[in-house]
Amino acid sequence: MSQADETESTRRDFIYYATAGAGVVTVGAAVWPLVNQMNPSADVQALSTIFVDIGGLEPGGQVTVNYLGKPVFVRRRTAEEIEEGRAVTLDDLSIDRSSQNPNRPGTDALDANRTLDEDGEWLVMTGVCTHLGCVPLGNGAGDFNGWFCPCHGSHYDTAGRIRRGPAPENLHIPVASFVDDSTIQLG
Repeated sequence: MSQADETESTRRDFIYYATAGAGVVTVGAAVWPLVNQMNPSADVQALSTIFVDIGGLEPGGQVTVNYLGKPVFVRRRTAEEIEEGRAVTLDDLSIDRSSQNPNRPGTDALDANRTLDEDGEWLVMTGVCTHLGCVPLGNGAGDFNGWFCPCHGSHYDTAGRIRRGPAPENLHIPVASFVDDSTIQLG
């Protein structure tokens, strides 16, 4: 192989590598906006964590907040509601026996696994019926003194568990925690 052939081969290799490199950069520049558009927008990211002031909520009171485009019920249950919820056994729950609680994953639907605190006073749930997405009525509605979806007749108890009707699952619980005695963080 002569000196001229070796130089030609080196130049050719350089041109191939430079062209391939430019092609990779061009494809990356074209694909990145398409991938980046799938990220959540700034307004959605800003709402991915909210704080709910519960300082003035008396036992038996409920506040509804908007979280990620859905209503979330924050209820301070009375002693009677806690007692009624804790009296329910797994045998009474024929439709859904899962807690639907990401704060306590893999647990059953006993009342203690659905509340935010150990005493069972605070119940935080996504207020969307698991049948077709309606918003159930609260404050002791329905046959089990909890929530009732009048659209199709789903009855939820004082812990938000489906007890009768077409809904296939208990009301879901969002990721939530206490920041302090008067503030709950969602997300």
